[in-house]
Amino acid sequence: MTPPPPATSAGRKSPSVVLLLYVAFAFLLLILLASYSPRLQHNGRSHHRRLKLDPKSSPSSSGAASGGNGGQKQHHHAFDPAIAELERRLNDKEWEHEHYRLLHGDGEADEHMKEWEEDFINHDELFNLADRISSLFPKIDIAPHDGFVSLDELRRWNLEQARADQLHRSARELELYDKNGDGIISFGAFKSLHQESHGEGNSLGFPWWKEEHFNASDANGDGFLDKAEFNDFLNPSDSDNPKIINLLCKQEIRQRDKDGDGKLNFEEYSNGLHDHIHGYDDENADISHIGNITVAKQRFSKLDKDNDGFISEHELEPVLDKLYLSERYYAREQATHAISEADKDHDGKLALEEMIENPYAFYGSVYLSEDEDYFHDEFR
Repeated sequence: MTPPPPATSAGRKSPSVVLLLYVAFAFLLLILLASYSPRLQHNGRSHHRRLKLDPKSSPSSSGAASGGNGGQKQHHHAFDPAIAELERRLNDKEWEHEHYRLLHGDGEADEHMKEWEEDFINHDELFNLADRISSLFPKIDIAPHDGFVSLDELRRWNLEQARADQLHRSARELELYDKNGDGIISFGAFKSLHQESHGEGNSLGFPWWKEEHFNASDANGDGFLDKAEFNDFLNPSDSDNPKIINLLCKQEIRQRDKDGDGKLNFEEYSNGLHDHIHGYDDENADISHIGNITVAKQRFSKLDKDNDGFISEHELEPVLDKLYLSERYYAREQATHAISEADKDHDGKLALEEMIENPYAFYGSVYLSEDEDYFHDEFR
């Protein structure tokens, strides 16, 4: 008798059944991933991100600690004045703690000055990003008031926020030297306290803390610096004071003037200075031109207005911004970055809807992922 066919092994499925199971499993997995992926709420805030204030209170951020530009080139100034004010309050508390002895003599600062809560800016009703952007939009869209934010309008706004932050920190720094509280400081008082706490070098690469630089900042020539003049003193590359501008140019000449004649010949100019200027002269500058003698000679001739074969301190003024990058430069960089992130229709300007739908472009550096401790964008 013919033996019966062997029984099918237990658990074996036909190919079509196996395929259906794989498809069903993949579909379920996609649903699960979609349900847990970060989604922006109506206020533009991700479920998996929260806002975190960014204090700038380390010793290097104090104006007198770093010199030159006061060590105040943070380049992360808040887009939103409300965020900026909260960060200033946080920074002020930590700065007060850092300098308690200089301000108040012996004793210890209260530890509560370090405490800070960030719940306010992460409360959707108290701090709604869509509402904040909507309220700021008409303040930015002013020249012209056409319902769009242009690169120039955003640059101007960023510069206003940066300068407000800068002036605030300079005024706070003045408190360290203004012992009698009259709002002005002499060079003698500044020098004695500065040497007690800091050295003579600075971030610009030369001794800024000299009487020559102090006097250049003294716009009215009364021998004292008030709050605005002290701000120029701490942030020379952002100053519009002609005496400071001239001094910066003179200092640049001194650093590169090998033969000591008080001006730059072509060799002195081409030895590093040209490449530095050219690199910042045009965002589309051809990198192949770096070190190109022909291009260097063209630039030299353009700067040499009197055609005497030398560049004087006054002839260096038009490119000073390329030598000492100011808040004007960074305000434009910040605006360019934000527009590149939020301009979804690529028309070179921002509608309100684009700003609301892409809040990370403006609040980027204060976004902190709950899953990534070090997440941040370059600007906020």
